[in-house]
Amino acid sequence: MKIESRNEELLRDAVSRIPQSSSTTSLSSCNKLIRFEDISAAAFKIQCGVQKTPCMYSRLSKQYGMDIYLKKEFLQYTGSVKERGVLYLLTSLPQDQQRKGVIVTSDSNFSMAVAYHASELRIPVFVIMSTSTSPARVKMCREYGAMVISYGTTAKDSQMHARRLAQENGYLYLEEEDSAVYLSGLGTVGLEVYEQVPKLDAVIFPAGGHCGLLAGSAAALKHLNPHISVIGVESENFPVLQQSLKAGHPTEDQACSNHHFYGDVSGLCFGSNSLQLTGKLVDRVVAVREEDILISMLRLLEYERATVDAEGAIGLAALVAGKLPELKGKRVAIVICSGNLELHLLQQCIARALTLDNRVCRFSLVLADCPGDISKLLEILAREEARVLDIKQERMFVTSELFTVEVTCTVETRDKIHTAQLRNALLERYPTAAWTER
Repeated sequence: MKIESRNEELLRDAVSRIPQSSSTTSLSSCNKLIRFEDISAAAFKIQCGVQKTPCMYSRLSKQYGMDIYLKKEFLQYTGSVKERGVLYLLTSLPQDQQRKGVIVTSDSNFSMAVAYHASELRIPVFVIMSTSTSPARVKMCREYGAMVISYGTTAKDSQMHARRLAQENGYLYLEEEDSAVYLSGLGTVGLEVYEQVPKLDAVIFPAGGHCGLLAGSAAALKHLNPHISVIGVESENFPVLQQSLKAGHPTEDQACSNHHFYGDVSGLCFGSNSLQLTGKLVDRVVAVREEDILISMLRLLEYERATVDAEGAIGLAALVAGKLPELKGKRVAIVICSGNLELHLLQQCIARALTLDNRVCRFSLVLADCPGDISKLLEILAREEARVLDIKQERMFVTSELFTVEVTCTVETRDKIHTAQLRNALLERYPTAAWTER
Protein backbone atom coordinates (compact mmCIF):
# COMPACT_ATOMS: atom_id res chain seq x y z
CA MET A 1 0.00 0.00 0.00
CA LYS A 2 1.36 3.42 -0.93
CA ILE A 3 1.29 6.01 1.83
CA GLU A 4 0.55 9.55 0.67
CA SER A 5 1.02 12.71 2.70
CA ARG A 6 1.21 16.47 2.19
CA ASN A 7 4.99 16.24 2.61
CA GLU A 8 5.50 13.97 -0.39
CA GLU A 9 5.74 17.00 -2.68
CA LEU A 10 8.16 18.68 -0.27
CA LEU A 11 10.45 15.67 -0.38
CA ARG A 12 10.43 15.59 -4.16
CA ASP A 13 11.13 19.31 -4.41
CA ALA A 14 13.81 19.34 -1.74
CA VAL A 15 16.40 17.11 -3.37
CA SER A 16 17.94 17.73 -6.77
CA ARG A 17 19.57 15.17 -9.00
CA ILE A 18 23.36 14.80 -9.02
CA PRO A 19 25.21 13.71 -12.16
CA GLN A 20 26.24 10.09 -12.08
CA SER A 21 29.93 9.69 -11.23
CA SER A 22 32.49 6.99 -11.81
CA SER A 23 32.09 3.79 -9.78
CA THR A 24 35.65 4.09 -8.57
CA THR A 25 35.29 7.56 -7.12
CA SER A 26 31.91 8.04 -5.48
CA LEU A 27 29.07 6.32 -3.68
CA SER A 28 26.39 8.49 -5.29
CA SER A 29 26.30 6.52 -8.51
CA CYS A 30 22.60 5.65 -8.20
CA ASN A 31 21.25 8.94 -6.85
CA LYS A 32 17.56 9.76 -7.19
CA LEU A 33 14.90 11.72 -5.37
CA ILE A 34 14.50 10.58 -1.78
CA ARG A 35 10.97 9.50 -0.91
CA PHE A 36 9.34 8.10 2.18
CA GLU A 37 9.06 4.76 0.36
CA ASP A 38 12.87 4.73 -0.03
CA ILE A 39 13.31 5.10 3.73
CA SER A 40 10.74 2.37 4.39
CA ALA A 41 12.52 0.06 1.93
CA ALA A 42 15.83 0.77 3.66
CA ALA A 43 14.33 -0.06 7.06
CA PHE A 44 13.09 -3.41 5.76
CA LYS A 45 16.38 -4.28 4.08
CA ILE A 46 18.72 -3.47 6.99
CA GLN A 47 16.54 -4.71 9.85
CA CYS A 48 18.60 -7.87 10.34
CA GLY A 49 21.97 -6.13 10.02
CA VAL A 50 21.74 -3.24 12.50
CA GLN A 51 20.39 -2.87 16.00
CA LYS A 52 16.94 -1.44 16.60
CA THR A 53 18.34 0.70 19.37
CA PRO A 54 16.23 1.65 22.40
CA CYS A 55 14.67 5.08 22.77
CA MET A 56 14.38 5.31 26.53
CA TYR A 57 12.92 7.80 29.00
CA SER A 58 15.77 9.66 30.67
CA ARG A 59 16.32 10.61 34.30
CA LEU A 60 17.48 13.96 32.95
CA SER A 61 13.83 14.85 32.24
CA LYS A 62 13.18 16.37 35.66
CA GLN A 63 16.37 18.42 35.52
CA TYR A 64 15.41 20.12 32.24
CA GLY A 65 11.65 20.32 32.70
CA MET A 66 10.51 18.11 29.82
CA ASP A 67 9.99 14.45 28.95
CA ILE A 68 13.31 13.44 27.38
CA TYR A 69 13.75 10.21 25.42
CA LEU A 70 17.23 9.21 24.33
CA LYS A 71 17.64 7.28 21.07
CA LYS A 72 20.83 5.35 21.84
CA GLU A 73 22.43 4.88 18.44
CA PHE A 74 25.87 4.63 20.03
CA LEU A 75 24.88 1.04 20.91
CA GLN A 76 25.37 -0.02 17.29
CA TYR A 77 28.20 -2.55 16.83
CA THR A 78 30.71 0.07 15.66
CA GLY A 79 29.35 2.71 18.03
CA SER A 80 27.76 4.91 15.38
CA VAL A 81 24.51 5.58 13.53
CA LYS A 82 26.50 5.59 10.26
CA GLU A 83 26.01 1.81 10.10
CA ARG A 84 22.44 2.31 8.87
CA GLY A 85 23.40 4.27 5.77
CA VAL A 86 26.49 2.16 5.11
CA LEU A 87 24.67 -1.18 5.27
CA TYR A 88 21.91 -0.04 2.93
CA LEU A 89 24.51 1.39 0.58
CA LEU A 90 26.57 -1.81 0.48
CA THR A 91 23.57 -4.09 -0.02
CA SER A 92 22.44 -1.85 -2.90
CA LEU A 93 25.69 -2.28 -4.85
CA PRO A 94 25.66 -4.45 -7.99
CA GLN A 95 26.94 -7.99 -7.40
CA ASP A 96 29.92 -7.54 -9.68
CA GLN A 97 31.02 -4.53 -7.65
CA GLN A 98 30.52 -6.45 -4.41
CA ARG A 99 32.87 -9.13 -5.76
CA LYS A 100 35.53 -6.57 -6.69
CA GLY A 101 35.42 -4.80 -3.33
CA VAL A 102 35.35 -1.30 -1.84
CA ILE A 103 37.99 1.06 -0.49
CA VAL A 104 37.75 3.93 2.03
CA THR A 105 40.11 6.34 3.75
CA SER A 106 40.38 7.87 7.26
CA ASP A 107 39.45 6.56 10.69
CA SER A 108 35.97 8.12 10.76
CA ASN A 109 32.76 6.47 11.93
CA PHE A 110 31.82 6.04 8.28
CA SER A 111 35.01 4.09 7.50
CA MET A 112 34.62 1.85 10.54
CA ALA A 113 31.03 1.08 9.57
CA VAL A 114 32.17 0.20 6.02
CA ALA A 115 34.94 -2.01 7.39
CA TYR A 116 32.54 -3.98 9.57
CA HIS A 117 29.54 -4.37 7.28
CA ALA A 118 31.54 -5.05 4.13
CA SER A 119 33.32 -7.86 5.98
CA GLU A 120 30.00 -9.23 7.21
CA LEU A 121 28.68 -9.20 3.63
CA ARG A 122 31.89 -10.85 2.38
CA ILE A 123 32.78 -7.81 0.30
CA PRO A 124 36.55 -7.22 0.09
CA VAL A 125 37.24 -3.98 1.97
CA PHE A 126 40.39 -1.87 2.19
CA VAL A 127 40.93 1.06 4.55
CA ILE A 128 43.77 3.49 3.80
CA MET A 129 44.92 5.41 6.88
CA SER A 130 47.63 7.99 7.32
CA THR A 131 50.62 7.11 9.49
CA SER A 132 49.40 9.63 12.09
CA THR A 133 46.25 7.59 12.80
CA SER A 134 46.08 6.33 16.37
CA PRO A 135 47.08 2.65 16.78
CA ALA A 136 43.78 1.96 18.55
CA ARG A 137 41.77 2.99 15.47
CA VAL A 138 43.99 0.93 13.17
CA LYS A 139 43.55 -2.11 15.40
CA MET A 140 39.79 -1.62 15.54
CA CYS A 141 39.37 -1.52 11.76
CA ARG A 142 41.47 -4.66 11.40
CA GLU A 143 39.33 -6.42 13.99
CA TYR A 144 36.24 -5.48 12.02
CA GLY A 145 37.73 -7.44 9.12
CA ALA A 146 39.21 -4.79 6.82
CA MET A 147 42.61 -4.82 5.15
CA VAL A 148 44.20 -1.71 6.65
CA ILE A 149 47.03 0.02 4.77
CA SER A 150 49.03 2.88 6.31
CA TYR A 151 50.06 5.41 3.69
CA GLY A 152 51.07 9.05 3.77
CA THR A 153 51.39 11.54 6.56
CA THR A 154 48.15 13.40 5.82
CA ALA A 155 44.56 12.52 5.03
CA LYS A 156 45.01 13.94 1.54
CA ASP A 157 47.91 11.55 0.85
CA SER A 158 45.77 8.60 1.95
CA GLN A 159 42.87 9.76 -0.17
CA MET A 160 44.97 10.09 -3.32
CA HIS A 161 46.47 6.63 -2.76
CA ALA A 162 43.01 5.12 -2.25
CA ARG A 163 41.71 6.67 -5.46
CA ARG A 164 44.71 5.33 -7.36
CA LEU A 165 44.18 1.82 -5.99
CA ALA A 166 40.48 2.02 -6.85
CA GLN A 167 41.26 3.04 -10.43
CA GLU A 168 43.87 0.35 -10.91
CA ASN A 169 41.96 -2.55 -9.31
CA GLY A 170 38.31 -1.79 -9.97
CA TYR A 171 37.43 -1.12 -6.32
CA LEU A 172 34.59 1.26 -5.50
CA TYR A 173 36.04 4.25 -3.68
CA LEU A 174 33.55 5.23 -0.99
CA GLU A 175 33.41 8.58 0.71
CA GLU A 176 30.60 9.93 2.81
CA GLU A 177 28.30 11.82 0.47
CA ASP A 178 24.57 12.44 0.44
CA SER A 179 23.26 9.98 -2.12
CA ALA A 180 19.59 9.03 -1.81
CA VAL A 181 20.61 5.49 -0.82
CA TYR A 182 22.80 6.65 2.05
CA LEU A 183 20.29 9.24 3.26
CA SER A 184 17.50 6.67 3.16
CA GLY A 185 19.48 4.34 5.41
CA LEU A 186 20.15 7.12 7.90
CA GLY A 187 16.51 8.18 7.73
CA THR A 188 15.43 4.91 9.32
CA VAL A 189 16.31 6.50 12.68
CA GLY A 190 13.36 8.84 12.21
CA LEU A 191 11.04 5.91 11.53
CA GLU A 192 12.13 4.12 14.71
CA VAL A 193 11.86 7.19 16.93
CA TYR A 194 8.33 7.85 15.66
CA GLU A 195 7.38 4.24 16.37
CA GLN A 196 9.00 4.08 19.81
CA VAL A 197 7.80 7.38 21.32
CA PRO A 198 4.11 8.21 20.85
CA LYS A 199 2.89 11.83 20.83
CA LEU A 200 6.28 13.32 20.07
CA ASP A 201 6.60 17.09 20.03
CA ALA A 202 10.21 17.41 18.86
CA VAL A 203 13.30 15.42 17.85
CA ILE A 204 16.83 16.80 18.23
CA PHE A 205 19.68 15.64 15.96
CA PRO A 206 23.37 16.47 15.61
CA ALA A 207 24.04 18.69 12.62
CA GLY A 208 27.27 20.21 11.33
CA GLY A 209 28.75 19.48 7.93
CA HIS A 210 27.64 15.85 7.76
CA CYS A 211 23.93 16.51 8.23
CA GLY A 212 22.72 13.37 6.44
CA LEU A 213 21.19 11.94 9.62
CA LEU A 214 19.29 15.17 10.22
CA ALA A 215 18.09 15.44 6.62
CA GLY A 216 17.11 11.79 6.13
CA SER A 217 15.33 11.52 9.46
CA ALA A 218 13.52 14.82 8.89
CA ALA A 219 12.16 13.38 5.64
CA ALA A 220 10.71 10.41 7.53
CA LEU A 221 9.37 12.35 10.51
CA LYS A 222 7.75 15.15 8.51
CA HIS A 223 6.04 12.60 6.28
CA LEU A 224 4.57 10.80 9.27
CA ASN A 225 3.66 13.91 11.26
CA PRO A 226 4.32 17.43 9.89
CA HIS A 227 3.74 18.90 13.36
CA ILE A 228 6.82 17.27 14.92
CA SER A 229 9.59 19.86 15.28
CA VAL A 230 12.91 18.69 13.86
CA ILE A 231 15.91 20.52 15.33
CA GLY A 232 19.59 20.33 14.41
CA VAL A 233 22.45 21.26 16.73
CA GLU A 234 25.98 22.17 15.69
CA SER A 235 29.09 23.64 17.29
CA GLU A 236 29.29 27.39 17.79
CA ASN A 237 32.94 27.23 16.74
CA PHE A 238 32.03 25.61 13.40
CA PRO A 239 28.54 26.78 12.31
CA VAL A 240 28.93 24.90 9.03
CA LEU A 241 25.26 24.15 8.41
CA GLN A 242 23.98 27.60 9.34
CA GLN A 243 26.51 29.23 7.02
CA SER A 244 25.61 26.88 4.17
CA LEU A 245 21.87 27.42 4.63
CA LYS A 246 22.40 31.17 4.65
CA ALA A 247 24.50 30.98 1.47
CA GLY A 248 22.03 28.62 -0.21
CA HIS A 249 24.74 26.13 -1.15
CA PRO A 250 27.44 24.02 0.57
CA THR A 251 30.23 26.40 1.54
CA GLU A 252 33.84 25.29 1.46
CA ASP A 253 35.59 28.14 3.21
CA GLN A 254 34.55 27.44 6.79
CA ALA A 255 37.20 27.06 9.45
CA CYS A 256 37.18 23.44 10.53
CA SER A 257 39.07 21.45 13.12
CA ASN A 258 41.09 18.32 12.63
CA HIS A 259 40.91 17.55 16.34
CA HIS A 260 39.37 14.13 16.97
CA PHE A 261 37.13 15.56 19.69
CA TYR A 262 34.86 17.21 17.13
CA GLY A 263 34.60 14.39 14.59
CA ASP A 264 31.94 15.13 11.95
CA VAL A 265 30.64 18.12 13.92
CA SER A 266 33.29 20.36 12.35
CA GLY A 267 33.46 18.82 8.87
CA LEU A 268 32.78 20.72 5.66
CA CYS A 269 29.25 20.65 4.26
CA PHE A 270 29.51 17.82 1.75
CA GLY A 271 26.39 17.83 -0.38
CA SER A 272 23.46 19.79 -1.77
CA ASN A 273 20.89 16.99 -1.30
CA SER A 274 21.04 16.94 2.48
CA LEU A 275 21.38 20.73 2.58
CA GLN A 276 18.23 21.27 0.55
CA LEU A 277 16.31 18.70 2.58
CA THR A 278 17.43 20.45 5.74
CA GLY A 279 16.36 23.85 4.43
CA LYS A 280 12.91 22.53 3.50
CA LEU A 281 12.11 20.21 6.39
CA VAL A 282 14.14 21.17 9.47
CA ASP A 283 12.44 23.68 11.74
CA ARG A 284 15.49 25.09 13.49
CA VAL A 285 19.28 24.82 13.67
CA VAL A 286 21.02 26.06 16.84
CA ALA A 287 24.68 26.31 17.83
CA VAL A 288 26.22 25.43 21.20
CA ARG A 289 29.55 26.13 22.89
CA GLU A 290 32.27 23.58 23.46
CA GLU A 291 31.69 23.94 27.21
CA ASP A 292 28.05 22.88 26.80
CA ILE A 293 29.10 19.79 24.83
CA LEU A 294 31.53 18.75 27.57
CA ILE A 295 28.92 19.15 30.31
CA SER A 296 26.45 17.20 28.16
CA MET A 297 28.98 14.35 27.92
CA LEU A 298 29.28 14.43 31.72
CA ARG A 299 25.49 14.36 32.21
CA LEU A 300 25.10 11.37 29.88
CA LEU A 301 27.88 9.49 31.64
CA GLU A 302 26.46 10.15 35.10
CA TYR A 303 22.73 9.77 34.47
CA GLU A 304 22.66 7.27 31.61
CA ARG A 305 26.02 5.47 31.97
CA ALA A 306 26.53 6.45 28.32
CA THR A 307 30.07 7.13 27.15
CA VAL A 308 29.69 9.28 24.04
CA ASP A 309 31.76 11.67 21.95
CA ALA A 310 31.05 15.28 20.95
CA GLU A 311 28.78 14.28 18.07
CA GLY A 312 26.80 12.01 20.38
CA ALA A 313 26.43 14.62 23.12
CA ILE A 314 25.74 17.72 21.05
CA GLY A 315 21.95 17.22 20.91
CA LEU A 316 21.61 17.27 24.70
CA ALA A 317 24.01 20.23 24.79
CA ALA A 318 21.26 22.41 23.32
CA LEU A 319 19.19 21.75 26.44
CA VAL A 320 22.19 22.19 28.74
CA ALA A 321 22.80 25.60 27.15
CA GLY A 322 19.14 26.61 27.46
CA LYS A 323 18.87 27.17 23.70
CA LEU A 324 15.43 25.56 23.36
CA PRO A 325 13.16 27.05 26.07
CA GLU A 326 10.09 26.46 23.91
CA LEU A 327 10.39 22.72 24.60
CA LYS A 328 9.63 23.05 28.33
CA GLY A 329 6.87 20.63 29.26
CA LYS A 330 7.04 18.91 25.85
CA ARG A 331 7.90 15.36 24.84
CA VAL A 332 11.33 15.40 23.19
CA ALA A 333 13.56 12.71 21.66
CA ILE A 334 17.31 13.25 21.35
CA VAL A 335 19.42 11.10 19.03
CA ILE A 336 22.68 10.06 20.73
CA CYS A 337 24.38 9.03 17.54
CA SER A 338 28.01 8.22 18.33
CA GLY A 339 30.20 6.84 21.11
CA ASN A 340 33.67 6.61 19.57
CA LEU A 341 35.91 8.70 21.79
CA GLU A 342 39.50 7.65 22.39
CA LEU A 343 40.31 6.87 26.01
CA HIS A 344 42.89 9.59 26.53
CA LEU A 345 40.44 12.17 25.17
CA LEU A 346 37.64 10.82 27.36
CA GLN A 347 39.76 11.35 30.45
CA GLN A 348 40.55 14.94 29.46
CA CYS A 349 36.93 15.70 28.58
CA ILE A 350 35.51 14.44 31.87
CA ALA A 351 38.16 16.25 33.93
CA ARG A 352 37.45 19.50 32.08
CA ALA A 353 33.67 19.03 32.35
CA LEU A 354 33.86 18.59 36.13
CA THR A 355 35.72 21.89 36.36
CA LEU A 356 33.22 23.65 34.09
CA ASP A 357 30.38 22.24 36.19
CA ASN A 358 31.92 23.80 39.35
CA ARG A 359 32.54 20.39 40.90
CA VAL A 360 36.32 20.46 40.87
CA CYS A 361 37.99 23.63 42.09
CA ARG A 362 41.46 24.77 43.09
CA PHE A 363 42.63 27.35 45.58
CA SER A 364 45.93 28.44 47.10
CA LEU A 365 46.79 30.11 50.39
CA VAL A 366 49.84 30.90 52.52
CA LEU A 367 50.24 29.30 55.95
CA ALA A 368 52.82 29.62 58.66
CA ASP A 369 55.24 26.73 58.34
CA CYS A 370 54.31 25.35 61.74
CA PRO A 371 53.10 21.92 62.92
CA GLY A 372 49.33 21.60 62.80
CA ASP A 373 48.49 24.37 60.30
CA ILE A 374 47.94 21.92 57.42
CA SER A 375 45.83 19.76 59.75
CA LYS A 376 43.58 22.73 60.52
CA LEU A 377 43.05 23.31 56.80
CA LEU A 378 42.16 19.67 56.26
CA GLU A 379 39.72 19.82 59.18
CA ILE A 380 37.85 22.67 57.48
CA LEU A 381 37.72 20.72 54.22
CA ALA A 382 36.44 17.63 56.05
CA ARG A 383 33.80 19.66 57.90
CA GLU A 384 32.59 21.15 54.61
CA GLU A 385 32.52 17.62 53.05
CA ALA A 386 34.95 18.49 50.27
CA ARG A 387 36.98 15.63 48.85
CA VAL A 388 40.68 16.42 48.51
CA LEU A 389 42.02 15.33 45.12
CA ASP A 390 45.48 16.85 45.35
CA ILE A 391 47.49 19.01 47.75
CA LYS A 392 50.89 20.57 47.13
CA GLN A 393 53.22 22.59 49.36
CA GLU A 394 55.80 25.12 48.15
CA ARG A 395 58.47 26.45 50.51
CA MET A 396 61.46 27.44 48.39
CA PHE A 397 59.84 29.90 45.98
CA VAL A 398 57.33 31.58 48.28
CA THR A 399 57.58 35.35 47.76
CA SER A 400 55.66 36.38 50.89
CA GLU A 401 56.94 36.22 54.49
CA LEU A 402 59.79 34.00 55.58
CA PHE A 403 59.02 30.66 57.17
CA THR A 404 55.69 30.30 55.36
CA VAL A 405 54.40 27.63 53.01
CA GLU A 406 52.18 28.13 49.98
CA VAL A 407 49.55 25.39 49.79
CA THR A 408 47.69 24.65 46.55
CA CYS A 409 44.72 22.33 46.94
CA THR A 410 42.39 20.72 44.38
CA VAL A 411 39.07 19.51 45.78
CA GLU A 412 35.85 17.95 44.55
CA THR A 413 32.46 19.31 45.55
CA ARG A 414 28.86 18.28 44.91
CA ASP A 415 27.75 21.26 42.83
CA LYS A 416 27.98 25.03 42.39
CA ILE A 417 26.20 25.75 45.70
CA HIS A 418 28.52 23.44 47.64
CA THR A 419 31.53 25.12 46.01
CA ALA A 420 30.28 28.56 47.09
CA GLN A 421 29.79 27.33 50.67
CA LEU A 422 33.32 25.94 50.77
CA ARG A 423 34.76 29.16 49.39
CA ASN A 424 33.00 31.27 52.04
CA ALA A 425 34.18 28.98 54.82
CA LEU A 426 37.80 29.19 53.66
CA LEU A 427 37.74 32.95 53.15
CA GLU A 428 36.42 33.39 56.66
CA ARG A 429 39.45 31.54 58.05
CA TYR A 430 41.98 32.55 55.36
CA PRO A 431 41.05 36.00 53.91
CA THR A 432 43.96 35.93 51.43
CA ALA A 433 42.99 32.57 49.87
CA ALA A 434 43.10 32.80 46.06
CA TRP A 435 40.80 30.73 43.83
CA THR A 436 41.87 29.58 40.38
CA GLU A 437 39.18 30.62 37.94
CA ARG A 438 38.07 27.99 35.44
